[in-house]
Amino acid sequence: MNEYEPILLRNVGKPNVRQLDAYRATGGYEGAVRALAHTPDEVIDVVKRANLRGRGGAGFPAGVKWSFLPKERDITYLCVNADESEPPTFSNRVLMEEDPHQLLEGILIAGYATQATVAYLYMRAEFAEQFHIMQKALDEAYHAGYFGKNILNSGYDLECYIHRGAGAYVCGEETGLIESLEGKRGWPRIKPPFPAIQGAFGKPTVVNNVETLANLPHIIQRGADWFMGIGPEGSSGPKLFCISGAVNKPGCYEWSMDITVRDLIEDDRFGGGMRDGLKVKAVMPGGISMGILTADELDMKMDFSDPANYGLLGLGTSSAIVIDEHTDIRKVLRNVARFYAHESCGQCTQCREGTSWMYKIANRVERGLGRAEDIELLGQIPSKMGMMPGLSICGLSDGATFAIRTIVEKFRSELEGYVGSVDDEVVRIALEIAN
Repeated sequence: MNEYEPILLRNVGKPNVRQLDAYRATGGYEGAVRALAHTPDEVIDVVKRANLRGRGGAGFPAGVKWSFLPKERDITYLCVNADESEPPTFSNRVLMEEDPHQLLEGILIAGYATQATVAYLYMRAEFAEQFHIMQKALDEAYHAGYFGKNILNSGYDLECYIHRGAGAYVCGEETGLIESLEGKRGWPRIKPPFPAIQGAFGKPTVVNNVETLANLPHIIQRGADWFMGIGPEGSSGPKLFCISGAVNKPGCYEWSMDITVRDLIEDDRFGGGMRDGLKVKAVMPGGISMGILTADELDMKMDFSDPANYGLLGLGTSSAIVIDEHTDIRKVLRNVARFYAHESCGQCTQCREGTSWMYKIANRVERGLGRAEDIELLGQIPSKMGMMPGLSICGLSDGATFAIRTIVEKFRSELEGYVGSVDDEVVRIALEIAN
């Protein structure tokens, strides 16, 4: 692998980096100053040419999303998605706690480009320490004139508020986030209308992820061509990768998107190999909702296109869970199914019922009470029994579909080895006793 200069994590470990003066000493807010010297349309054009794709999971181009805003609008909101609820993702947390002003500068640039007058940083409830870090940095930025009225004498006004959510997975979806922001139950909305037309408080709204916005200062400072020169075509720019599980060095790392899953696990600059000499059994490379890889599929590139070649939903949050050879795949299946059954908001019947039934079946299999037909059922529920991708209001059931389906497809023989012919009445009685 070639050498790589950290960009998004360049300030990690430097003294007093959370403070405004230390951030400005590294060139901080120069991108914002440059952006304010151009028209909003010019800033959007640079971001479009850079092909900055969203880092929150969907990978949709940020500049294109901004251009969906209606030309004639009286107010625009910017919502920053810092909910980061996908297991086991923590790159946004690292950015906020290690370099808060980088995010705030990105918010300012995005706000100016979209002519937003109010920005909300929607932060996951569990981010207690990160909330205080961001609030202190925001207070500094206000005092220095980067937020508020007539920012840097540009005539542009932007107010920024930190809003703390309640810790629901479904609020990572942009319309669920908006509902929660408005003080309502965090249920995703039916689309259309999309947030760009009717979002927060019924007004045009842009929703962007933390890591996406953290790229903006560097794009404005160094240019679209520089950004496009990093990584493979269609997956350009710096990227943060999380890795956890049975590796020697779990953590958050930065590289271009030509890195493979094998690199992320074995290279000493990242995971540093398997812990205690264990072998890889499986990897969930994009968070649990994107699906699973076997040990024979580790050469998958961590970009926006290659995961589809391995039967995955996408790159997701590029956060890998490494599962070792001694892990019982039944426990993995049950834990994944339990998560989705718990986090489904219940609004869509097929998601509410489908995730619940998948958990019940997975739980039965894990307890050694599975029947031969249970594995077939686990394969059919996400593919033929109402939970086919694209049929729910949000993507939660899509994630559950790929997670469960790929585990069953790729580890079917192992799962089948745990089940047998068990009488239904025996299963019912045994589960009643166990519960």
